[in-house]
Amino acid sequence: MAERGRPKGANGEESRALLLKVAANEFAQNGYHNTKVSSIVKGANLSQPAFYLYFKNKEAIFEELEDLFHLRMIEFTKKSRLEPNLQLSTLKERIVYGLQNLLEYLAKNPDLTRIGFYISTRAGELKKQLVNEIKENLDFEVSLGYFRKDVDTQMVAESLIGMIERLTFSQLLSKQKEPAQIANNIVNLLLYGILETQLFLGDKNEQTW
Repeated sequence: MAERGRPKGANGEESRALLLKVAANEFAQNGYHNTKVSSIVKGANLSQPAFYLYFKNKEAIFEELEDLFHLRMIEFTKKSRLEPNLQLSTLKERIVYGLQNLLEYLAKNPDLTRIGFYISTRAGELKKQLVNEIKENLDFEVSLGYFRKDVDTQMVAESLIGMIERLTFSQLLSKQKEPAQIANNIVNLLLYGILETQLFLGDKNEQTW
């Protein structure tokens, strides 16, 4: 029987990264309470003493996974802010690009996504923070003249996070649609709505959000 412990030739960072990867899968599949340190080290082919070299307990490794997801989501949101002086003809493409990058990260990291969006008790806190970041982006973009000044940016931000969360669960993680498809669908809905153009008879100045 092979000896368990730190894999031969592996350094400490590799072992730590492996524990995080296995733990993410265990938490995503079994939930926090049903995941045990013993199952994590078994999946990583490490010993329990090796686990405690890097993490104080199960809560500590779970919190690190939460923090990693939070950090990545905030980074993507900040990077999605539109720059000044964009050509209007490229505006939709630029918005889709930012959203698609975020969705591609979620698709490539399904375990971390399940933890951060659906399992973590801090998921609500993260979504609230993302809404605030998106609202700040929208307010800035309204000031640049990209969007209408009468737009309720708080409502748009909350709607966008709601769509991302739900479609990630129902279409992205289930692999029903690719990130590019979902990003395009969301952006088309937010920018153009669902009415046929010829049916939209309202005065532009009377439109409200």
